[in-house]
Amino acid sequence: MGTLVSETAIELPEPLDVIAVGAHPDDVEIACGGTLARMVQQGLRVGIVDLTDGEPTPLSPGPEVRLEEARAAAQVLGVQVRETLELPNRRLFDGFEERVALAKVFRRYRPRLVLGIADKTPMASPDHWQAMQITDAAIFYSRLTKWDDLFENLPVHRIQKQIWYPLGLQTPSMPEGGGRFVSDISGTLELKLESIRQYKTQFPPGKQRVFQLVESQNRLLGTTAGFDAGEMLIAATTLGLRNVFETVCGPVADK
Repeated sequence: MGTLVSETAIELPEPLDVIAVGAHPDDVEIACGGTLARMVQQGLRVGIVDLTDGEPTPLSPGPEVRLEEARAAAQVLGVQVRETLELPNRRLFDGFEERVALAKVFRRYRPRLVLGIADKTPMASPDHWQAMQITDAAIFYSRLTKWDDLFENLPVHRIQKQIWYPLGLQTPSMPEGGGRFVSDISGTLELKLESIRQYKTQFPPGKQRVFQLVESQNRLLGTTAGFDAGEMLIAATTLGLRNVFETVCGPVADK
C-alpha cells in the first residue's frame, strides 16, 4: 500500500481588489493617490507595492525613516496593505528575478486590477521606466502555469485589468494606444496632498513647488472632464461601455 504524502496548503492573506505599483515610495501617491483613496471609500481593498525603498536619497537619514513616511502616507489614503520589495533604488533594471519578485506579490494578494507607471519620465529617475516594464511582465507571469518552483508554489492568478498612470509632472509622457480617461478625485484631492506631505524628507519647505504642480495639474485635468479635480489614467486594453449615454451624460433623470 502506497504512502500518502500530505501537502500543506499555502496560507494566503485576504485578497486585494487593487494593487498600485511604484518604483519608489511617493510615486503612487503623486500620480494616483486620489483615485486609490476614492476606491477605499467605495469599499475596495487596496494595496501599494514599492519596488524599492527609495534609498539612498539626499535628505533622508536612512531607509527606516523613508519606510515610516510611506506607512504614514498609506494610512492617510486608507489603503489596507503596503509592501516594499528589496530591489535597488537608482539601479533598478527590468530582469527575470525582478519580474518574479513582483509576480509573487500578485499571486499572494490576487488583485483584480493593477495600476502601474505609464512611461518614461525625462529628467527624472530612469527607475520609473524600468518599473513599468517589470510591472507589465509580472502581470503576465502571475498567470503562467508550470512554474511552481519559481513562485514558491503560490497559486496561479489571472489579473483581470491593468491601468497605467502617467508620473511626469513637468514633462507628461503617455504611451501610444490604450484609452485615456480622467478619474474624479474632487473629494479626495486633499487626502492625496496630505499623503504626499508625509514624505518630509523628500518635500521639505524648499520643494513646495511640487505641491503646486500636483494640485494645478489635478485641477486642470478635473476641469477638462467637468470635475473639481482629476487624475489621468490609461487603460492598457480596450475599454467597453455597456451604456454609452449614462457613462457620458450621467443617469437618466426620471420623466
